[in-house]
Amino acid sequence: MSSLVETRLECNNSIKINFDGGDLSSDTGIFLIKEFADKIGFDKVIKNTFKTNDLATFRIHKDVENLQQKIYQTIAGYFQDDDADELTNDPVFNTILDKDTLASQPTMSRFFNRMDTDTLDQYDQIHRAMRQRVYSIETPENVLFDIDSTLFGTYGNQEGEGFNYHYSSHGYHPLLCYDGLTGDLLKAELRDGSVYTSNGAVEFMKPLLTEYMDQYPDTKVYLRGDSGFAVPELFSLLEHNGCSYAIRLKANNVLYKEASHLTDELDYLTATNKVDYAVCYGEFYYQAGSWEYPRRVVVKAEKPTGQMLYMYTFIVTNMELNPESLIQFYCNRGRMENFIKESKNGFDFDSMSSHSKLVNANRLQISMLAYNLFNWFKRLVLPQKMRKLQVDTIRLKLIKIASRIVRSARYIIFKLCSSCPYKTEFFETLENIRRLKLQIQLE
Repeated sequence: MSSLVETRLECNNSIKINFDGGDLSSDTGIFLIKEFADKIGFDKVIKNTFKTNDLATFRIHKDVENLQQKIYQTIAGYFQDDDADELTNDPVFNTILDKDTLASQPTMSRFFNRMDTDTLDQYDQIHRAMRQRVYSIETPENVLFDIDSTLFGTYGNQEGEGFNYHYSSHGYHPLLCYDGLTGDLLKAELRDGSVYTSNGAVEFMKPLLTEYMDQYPDTKVYLRGDSGFAVPELFSLLEHNGCSYAIRLKANNVLYKEASHLTDELDYLTATNKVDYAVCYGEFYYQAGSWEYPRRVVVKAEKPTGQMLYMYTFIVTNMELNPESLIQFYCNRGRMENFIKESKNGFDFDSMSSHSKLVNANRLQISMLAYNLFNWFKRLVLPQKMRKLQVDTIRLKLIKIASRIVRSARYIIFKLCSSCPYKTEFFETLENIRRLKLQIQLE
């Protein structure tokens, strides 16, 4: 009865408020994601691939439905397990999932605890299958592997957590590989917090390189990485799999000696002006003690404005770009930091809430599915002027749209907010989805 009680505002006695508005939702725009997911076969791939090792013979909320619920909740910005309780009777989410009520927080928590190494493998299969579908719409001429690591903070004595000296903090130290051109997250792997940056990087990249060589032979592949990935095993893997790379090297006395001619050039350029910025580029062949043969190293020597000391950037590469272009190519990997920030802030990548490392690894893969589904949606069907917006802004403009639900014998009608300022963008997105053409048969 409390919902029927009217409250009069003191600021204006003619205004009354109650909670008797009827069947309403504030997330009607999530239907756009559902329509897009259906168009590219996302839900079908999940239903055909995902299955936990559940011993129960009957469940009201099946695990594949729980997975779909978590993905759509994440895209809508509901990250916490407790959010499932608040959304239990939301008409939009129940309609999307074709259910009477959503799974509750305890049900979702038990679902996460049923995930294991088999489900991790299944997520990898889902990612590969979805890349095939997305690439059949728009096949990339180039793919740029931006590989990096980051820190996922932990709380308490969680399995696999450790102190990472690079970040001076406790947590996990995952490996991430994005496509630097599109922002797609191609692979993610949760690792112990104390491992070094390059630990497992070769094994991490090998299946990805094989996939692109076998399935997308006409796509040129490139890789960028910081000095933590400057290991000869990774160089050899890339060279033997047709991948062009640019990886930073940690400076040492031998590299400084090889670049001494650039030091002399900087001395000459700054002889009469020690204030303004100056830069010069060069290259040489270098062989570290652990390398089987010399490799090309490109170097940038610069004097920052207002400083006396010179700064050096050394990049090992098998590419033929001139030194200045190669350095610029490498420095553009700064976009990678934006991708990681978007993943953490917009899709809750770093929420490591379980004591089990295996459960946390599975949670990461679910967040990755939500991130990629949204990134494909943004890239392929959003209006052009909205494609550079961040997820929070797109949620506010296109997903958080209020609606009233009217039910009849044959239809469920969602009457969206009449004053929504983004009606044009909503219908343009819907039309773009309908125009998509996959060149692959949906099973």
